[in-house]
Amino acid sequence: MPPKLTVTAIMVDCPDPRALVEFYRQATGFEIAPDFTDDFVGLSGPNGLYIGFQRVDGYQPPDWPDQRRPQQLHLDYSVDDVDEAEAMVLALGATKAGFQPGGDRWRVYLDPAGHPFCLVSG
Repeated sequence: MPPKLTVTAIMVDCPDPRALVEFYRQATGFEIAPDFTDDFVGLSGPNGLYIGFQRVDGYQPPDWPDQRRPQQLHLDYSVDDVDEAEAMVLALGATKAGFQPGGDRWRVYLDPAGHPFCLVSG
């Protein structure tokens, strides 16, 4: 049997870690981890999940859905009410992507640094 891999951390490149961590802190309710610098800030979530935001000089946001600057990764969030969650993330600074391939199944947004993420009913 192959070894089981457990996701414990996700790292996100961005131009301003403190600004982006605040967006995700408010959106997820995760706590800001105690060890941070101007160039790296993390969030601690349930079951030991850690999301780190690291400054990248010359950061270029993804150009989703165009692949000239690919998305690199995106996160999906399960929510009870997509309309309610949409209102929250838009108020926090996200934008709704113009291209919506998910129909009624999911909606695509861009965080304040341009990373795509999805809200999925469920």
